[in-house]
Amino acid sequence: MTGTGFATSGATPSARPSAGSRDDRAGCDDRAGRDERAGRDERADRADRGERADRAGRAGRDERAGRADVPRARIRHNDYGSLLPPDLGGWEPRLRVSVVIPAHDCQEALERTLAGLAAQTYPAHLMEVVVADDGSDPPLRVPEITPANTRLVRVPDGRWGRGWARQTGAAAAAGDILHWVDSDMILDREHVEAHMRWHHLAPYAVVMGDVRFTPSAHSAHDGAGPSAREVFSAVEAGDAEKLFDESAPHEWRAGVLEETRWLRDAGAGAYRLHSGATTSVPVALLRSVGGVNTTLNMGEDTDLGFRLAQAGAVFVPDPRARAWHLGPSTVMIREKEVHRHNWSVLPDLIPDLRWLRTHPRRAWLVPYVHVVVDARGASYEDVRASVDSALAGTLVDVAVTVVGPWSDLPAGRRPSLDEPLLDLRLVRNLYVHEPRVSFTEEVPAGSAPAPFRLTFPAGWALGADSLAELVKLAEREEYGLLSAALDEGASGVRAARFERTAAFARAALVNDGPGGDPGGGPGADLDDAVHEMFGSLWVSAAEVGVTTADEAEPVAGDTAKWRADSARWKREAEGLRDEVESLRAETERLRAEAARLAAERRRGPLGRITSLARRRGRTG
Repeated sequence: MTGTGFATSGATPSARPSAGSRDDRAGCDDRAGRDERAGRDERADRADRGERADRAGRAGRDERAGRADVPRARIRHNDYGSLLPPDLGGWEPRLRVSVVIPAHDCQEALERTLAGLAAQTYPAHLMEVVVADDGSDPPLRVPEITPANTRLVRVPDGRWGRGWARQTGAAAAAGDILHWVDSDMILDREHVEAHMRWHHLAPYAVVMGDVRFTPSAHSAHDGAGPSAREVFSAVEAGDAEKLFDESAPHEWRAGVLEETRWLRDAGAGAYRLHSGATTSVPVALLRSVGGVNTTLNMGEDTDLGFRLAQAGAVFVPDPRARAWHLGPSTVMIREKEVHRHNWSVLPDLIPDLRWLRTHPRRAWLVPYVHVVVDARGASYEDVRASVDSALAGTLVDVAVTVVGPWSDLPAGRRPSLDEPLLDLRLVRNLYVHEPRVSFTEEVPAGSAPAPFRLTFPAGWALGADSLAELVKLAEREEYGLLSAALDEGASGVRAARFERTAAFARAALVNDGPGGDPGGGPGADLDDAVHEMFGSLWVSAAEVGVTTADEAEPVAGDTAKWRADSARWKREAEGLRDEVESLRAETERLRAEAARLAAERRRGPLGRITSLARRRGRTG
């Protein structure tokens, strides 16, 4: 594969100082204007060359529809070991990548990052760089040493923060793959290429670089931060690590990678290592989850990672995608404060963080389980039994959707007791103000970002622990589908379906369109794909406490009252335990006294007199 390092027009990288070096920053001296004009001329020249290369390199490629050629590999859980990436430098890429750099008031750091990107081995005609300026003052500018296809966009006025910066850059990206890079990173020369190998193998891979942290933003040469030209020269020569005296990986991340065979055994929790420092994702996958949460200024990468996981993503950490973060991260410096902040917002968004959802009554923005009850053709009593049982279980972190022809309900004058859709009306009346219940005409296509969905017909009722037992069973082997057999009729077995959102999302990805494995393609059975990649299991309704509405116990009681009773019983048990201990001690004392008296009787009268004398202090 052809190298794509860029220098200045008509000169080698070492021929003249960088326009972004400490001695040549805009505004530092009266040479700044001349350098800026020269930089514009050189950037225009490089852009023209890049455009010509782009046209030449892509001649005839548009008809090949490279994106459609990406294999639809069926990866089990997060075990990406079945993917075999080609050797670096020994393959022909075809996908375009947009490197997006969110940045704020960091011109010098940005210049180093762009210099490293200018020396990448990935073909220039397939790479663009988008810098998203998050309200810098003065505004950031594109420096001299930078990839040819580099442009700068600004976060809209009145908006700010990392979430907005990332989303603004993503919205401007034109590539097939979006590669996030923080503005204080230096990438090894093969970094982007290492990422892109995986994206040519699976359309749902999220690739994470191997980041090492330096003790400070200093170089190994002069104790100051390396200049953009030093970075370019070192990266182009493959010597980026020599810029620093030392560097080390994040200890927690390294531990997780070691324990999980580099996330191959991480299962549903692989997303927790997702970081915006250097991560790449297919643009189509990113857009399918709604992009970056612009309301978040911290924790947005964890939130995005969770939503990508629910969309079917496989997370791939690549040790060949080396990068260096200049200085320790904010988390490394202020870990407790970062957690204090993030753990106030992430519980609403990530139900998988169970230890942060300990409140027994409150509702959350994203439920842990989405329950879908089909009320079409059912009586009011049957629907009520089903919905109430879902809301009254020991797992309270749920939302319920009731499916029915709600638009058929007339809005005008009607006979209140005799209208044709009276049962449907009563269901609507009962739950219209319950915040955990919603109404829809058709069964929802998906439940993301809720990690689980239970679908069952009205007329069946969940037991108090049914949802908790289903979650426990699904998590035991990370099943993608649990089917609880309800009954059997002329049309076959009816079942309650407990689905893992990520499993069905991935099944849709591998079955959607050409390029899949044999048996895939449009119309292929999603359940078969889920079984292959995640596993599935049939159980009886009784095993998970599901009964008919007629057989179900009335929904009564209050879990808070149960907890109060439990606490009272615990206190009473502790009091009884103390009483038992006191009685046990008294029994031991009496047993010892009885043993003493028995011994005295065996010695006779003289022995008793001697023993009594000893106790009174007279020994003879």
